[in-house]
Amino acid sequence: MFGNKKSNESPASTNSYSPNSINSLAQGTSVKGDISAESDFRIDGKLDGNLKSKGRLIIGGSGEVRGEVNCQNAVIEGSFDGTLNVTELLVVKESARVTGEITVGNVNVESGAVFNVSCNTGASVKKMVSDPKMKLAN
Repeated sequence: MFGNKKSNESPASTNSYSPNSINSLAQGTSVKGDISAESDFRIDGKLDGNLKSKGRLIIGGSGEVRGEVNCQNAVIEGSFDGTLNVTELLVVKESARVTGEITVGNVNVESGAVFNVSCNTGASVKKMVSDPKMKLAN
């Protein structure tokens, strides 16, 4: 009676997706291959491969990514080398090292970041290139 009904389903057999969950690749861990994620993904280790995420990608200060990445938003503190497609906002922190080809909705590059890329952003790219304060390449 009133909630005492026993279920034959174990917690492991319920397949629920939480849009607020964060996947993580810890420092000291290396992965070679492709990753697909329904939610946010944080990388503090090394990824040599491709990543598709419907959420935000965070590459931490010790994180290294080589390959192709497709995501909604991204924050880079570590290093990235490859092709990066961000549908909304890319934030490149001052400690970041970004090399390759990127396509973004909008981009914010902090002073001190190494940002050596071919970048497609529409009207935003004209403003970024004309700003003498922006450090685009070393």
